[in-house]
Order: sequence, then C-alpha cells, then structure tokens
Amino acid sequence: MEVIVVTIEKLSNGFEYILVQNSSAVAKIALQGAHLFHYCKTNEEPLLWLSDISYYEQGKAIRGGIPICWPWFGFHKDKTLPQHGFARTSIWKFVSSDEPDAKTSSVIFRLTHSDETLKMWNHKFDLELKITINDSLKLELKTTNLDEGEFTITQALHTYFAVSDISEVSINGLNKKPYLDALTLKQEIQDGDIFFNSEVDRVYQKVDGEVILRDKNREITIMNSCSSSVVVWNPWIEKTKRMSAMREDAYRNMLCIESSNAYDDAVVVKPNSSHTLEAVILSLHKSS
Repeated sequence: MEVIVVTIEKLSNGFEYILVQNSSAVAKIALQGAHLFHYCKTNEEPLLWLSDISYYEQGKAIRGGIPICWPWFGFHKDKTLPQHGFARTSIWKFVSSDEPDAKTSSVIFRLTHSDETLKMWNHKFDLELKITINDSLKLELKTTNLDEGEFTITQALHTYFAVSDISEVSINGLNKKPYLDALTLKQEIQDGDIFFNSEVDRVYQKVDGEVILRDKNREITIMNSCSSSVVVWNPWIEKTKRMSAMREDAYRNMLCIESSNAYDDAVVVKPNSSHTLEAVILSLHKSS
C-alpha cells in the first residue's frame, strides 16, 4: 500500500506549513494565507513559480504560488488598507485532511472574522479553502456571509505559473473576450491568442470556457466555476526591478493567470448565503 502523508512542518523561524505527499504529487500550503506555494506532480517539474528570495515571515505575503486575494482584489479605495485584502497574510486554521485513495488528498483551511479584520472590513464571514491534490489541482474558495446584511467581494486565486521562457508561451481561450488594460485603463477586445513581448496586466471578462497556457514542453488547462473574469499578468523588465522579493530576471520564468471575481464580476453575498470560486488546473506534457 502506498503511503499518504499530511503533516504540519515548520521552517527554522517557526513559519508553519502543511506538507501533502501522495502517489500523484507533493504540495506545500502555508498556514499564513492558506497559501499553496508548491505543487509538483510525481517525476515532473513544479507547476507553480516561486521566487527563490521570497519572504517566509508573518505579515509578508509569499511571492509566488497561489496567494488568495480577498475580500478585495487590487488596491482598496482606502489606501491605508493592504493591496489584495487581508486573507493572504492572515493565519488560517488547518481544519482537516482526507485521503480517499493513494492518489488523492484534500485539505481544508478556514478563516473567520476577528476584531482585527472587522477594523479593515466591517463584515462577519466564514472563509473556507479546500485544496484537492492529485493528477490535477483543485481549489474551492467558499465565502459565507454571517452578517445581517449583504456584502460585496472581489477576489482572486492569484496563480503564478512556472514557464520555460515568457517569450515562448501563449494563452489560448480568451479570443474575442473584452478586457480592461490596467496599464492604459482602456477597454479592449482580445484578438487571437496572447503572446508576450512587454508588460501585460489585463482583466478579461465574460470568460466562460477553458483557458490554456501553452509552453514549450507542456500545456496547462485552467477551468473556473462561479467566475467570469480572468487576470493575466507579467511585470516584464522594468517593473520586476521594483518588485519586492523578485530577482530582476524573474519575469522570464513566471506568468500569472488568475481565477477571479474582479471588477464587473464582483459578487454580492446575501446573509446566510455562500459563494464558491473554483479552479481546476491540469498540466499535460507534450509528446516528444
């Protein structure tokens, strides 16, 4: 019988994470932010890009993996509040794990309101993340409204994919989709596949099918549920130089394709109701 292991590990500075090992893959999820920062299928290269100079310290978001942007995506109108919300730097509770077979493991994390969160966002909530790890990767981010009135959220699973070289990749599945170009603040329509030769920061809307990242040696398919917006981001040369916890050439080997509810795709959650943002990610090596 193959061994399945789910353990709580600590770095030398006390930073805690969950280590998941089964016959399909290995994954690491930090308790801070319920942040999946490593996923690697057996005998394959890691799916996720992770900065080799990233912080692993309380209160500082990890650069890479899949940060959780919640309950707002991007900058808040109150500039004193953190970009992308507080979930990615909050300490979550590890609730449970399940191993239905040797190939599959799932883990559940939870974050709920506190005196600290109520100062930043005056709503009572329960936030649950379920991650299922096998030949594919599935994330389910469930927001439950415990307040007396409705509230609105924007959110993203801010996935950093590892790529061979940004000049050799393309994105299929967003042709003819409208998008906001965050660099020019203009609304545009995508024409064909997406290629990269400069900085890209776009929020695509009305997305209703698979998004495929084509790389030299593999294809990565992303399928989202309860979401019609997808963020595509690469900071390119000059912006990378100004980014924290990134080497100057990091832009060459990373690309963010973010499953989201952003801008026009914001979600209103009524009292005692829930909304679940779901992403399923599958990578397949190309035949040689």
